[in-house]
Amino acid sequence: MATTNASAASWGTRLVNRWRRKEYERKLKNRQTDGPLIKLTPQQKGMNVLLHLIMLLMVLYCVIPLIWLVFSSTKTNEGLYASFGLWFDDENVFFQNIVDTFTFQEGVYTRWLLNSILYAVVAGLGSTILAAFAGYAIATMRFPGRNMLLWITLIFMSIPSTVITVPLFLMYAKIGLVNTPLAVIIPQLSNPFGLYLMIIYAQTSIPQSLVEAARLDGANTWTIFWKVAFPLLSPGFVTVLLFALVSVWNNYFLPLIMLSNTDDYPLTVGLNVWLKMASDPSAQQVPNNLILTGSLLADVPLAISVLFLQRYWQSGLAAGAVKQ
Repeated sequence: MATTNASAASWGTRLVNRWRRKEYERKLKNRQTDGPLIKLTPQQKGMNVLLHLIMLLMVLYCVIPLIWLVFSSTKTNEGLYASFGLWFDDENVFFQNIVDTFTFQEGVYTRWLLNSILYAVVAGLGSTILAAFAGYAIATMRFPGRNMLLWITLIFMSIPSTVITVPLFLMYAKIGLVNTPLAVIIPQLSNPFGLYLMIIYAQTSIPQSLVEAARLDGANTWTIFWKVAFPLLSPGFVTVLLFALVSVWNNYFLPLIMLSNTDDYPLTVGLNVWLKMASDPSAQQVPNNLILTGSLLADVPLAISVLFLQRYWQSGLAAGAVKQ
């Protein structure tokens, strides 16, 4: 069995590499025959500068709050109000803030962090795998109801997830899933946007001739998907995975409705609980610097995911449209 799997993997790799090599040679030949680059007119140069300025403003709009969060996490609770927001205070207590964040309320922040990682990995990876399976099938196979599935996918993409959260709560309450991690994971396994993206990517990256060649070689559908199609789908798979991870990680309303046990909260709900406690005189006071430090630490896993997965975007980028 191991020998058979190894030979199948080697066959699939050779088939994909042979196709990629032909594509590379074709693109290289077209590049060599291309004419000189077209010079931009003054109007086009002005539009180019304007677009770059707009992009710079958008970058600043996104980056400045993060910079403020970084500086704020290095200050004491008093230093937040006694110093300039976009610079350090006289006393840098960044590492002490991290320790205090993880030890406050008997280390409940650690529990919330682990919950967020669990929900993101299980729901994000699960929804991406399901989207890859369904997207490949819809893009490359012809079966009754295919067009209806495409329309249903587009319809569900236009429905906000918050609209169906309350009906889901009522349904899950009937079957006893409320106040369990499954109530947060199962609804997020459905990813209409990821499915639609995988359909479009599969249609443009998997040539039908390659699938037919694999069938002629005796490969079944399962082998074709994993050994031939999936290597070509990997950039799209990683893209959908990142979108799914961010979506699950930042989801607030669903776990807020489904969960009542504090120990099951993700970071989004847990940090909001701390924020309410900080403004409630009757509750245990939570220092604002710990809330800001916890918010900064909550961004670290997503940043690591992007840095780790972005290199896989480079694999399979040679896959493009081919003339059938």
